[in-house]
Amino acid sequence: MAPDSAEASIKSKRPSDSAFKQQRLPAWQPILTAGTVLPTFFVIGIAFIPVGIGLLYFSDEVKEKVIDYTYCRNDNGDMCSEVINKNPNANCVCHINFQLDTDFQGKVYMYYGLSNFYQNHRRYVKSRDDNQLIGKLSNEVSSDCQPFAYEHDNKTGAEIPIAPCGAIANSLFSDVLTLIYKDKDNDVVPLLNRGIAWDSDKNIKFRNPDAPNGLKEAFRGFTKPKAWKKNIYELDTDETNNGFQNEDFIVWMRTAASSDFQKTVSRIDHSVSGYKDGLYRGNYMLTVDFSYDVKPLDGSKRMILSTTVTRRKILSRNCVHCSWLYLPLIRNYFVIYSHQMWKR
Repeated sequence: MAPDSAEASIKSKRPSDSAFKQQRLPAWQPILTAGTVLPTFFVIGIAFIPVGIGLLYFSDEVKEKVIDYTYCRNDNGDMCSEVINKNPNANCVCHINFQLDTDFQGKVYMYYGLSNFYQNHRRYVKSRDDNQLIGKLSNEVSSDCQPFAYEHDNKTGAEIPIAPCGAIANSLFSDVLTLIYKDKDNDVVPLLNRGIAWDSDKNIKFRNPDAPNGLKEAFRGFTKPKAWKKNIYELDTDETNNGFQNEDFIVWMRTAASSDFQKTVSRIDHSVSGYKDGLYRGNYMLTVDFSYDVKPLDGSKRMILSTTVTRRKILSRNCVHCSWLYLPLIRNYFVIYSHQMWKR
């Protein structure tokens, strides 16, 4: 009886005798020759050219103003980068005057830019606890966060978990940028720090822990990152933009692909009278509450004002259109050249 059962079990596992399951389906393998490959490349290149022209047009529509404030000085003439480098807890405020030569019409965003900052380093990218960031707090944080996982308490000798942990969170950009319109009685330009993060990030990847008694109580037993001056629950007075769901924090946690990058820090509040159409040409002043030290990195910092053509801006200086316009032209040139040589 047992052998019959075993034989039946073996038969039942045998695939059915079909062309698909027995791998008898007809197949076709293209033969790659110069006569077939070159025309294909040529057609693809022709298709890319109008896309590149469109991107070039939209990129030229973008207006941008870049202010490098790496070496700005305070009212006493001291360079803020040196002040902060000597004492990270010191306060240093600097002012930079600049002009907008043309009107910035439409939606205007403010960005901060960093250079020589490698957010794409493998260990840096991994240095986070995604379970923690969706509100699942635990006294045992991810080992990927080391050495920014725990803070040693000298009084009790205990290891206090850090929230948010990891190198990415620890290096959060902390300069405060304020824009003043000098031609309008030194009016402070209204800036919004909401609506700058991806909806998928704020609604899915970053969630606060359950906090019936407030975020401060929810984060009891945790400490702030070593380089922070504030706790995670003190980032904003608006509870919808506080904690792990603070949009400045969310934007920073989406790591950049290159060492020279920029991230959104705010957007102009176009509901305020005088700024509904954007920013007018004239004299402005950038006020920087300087606290982010890039001197050890030999890097630089800049503020960027830019208009947009889509929800996510396309910058002409990034030369997005180059890969769609110039490369197909170059490729088609070599296709034609190769074809002529092949005919000979």
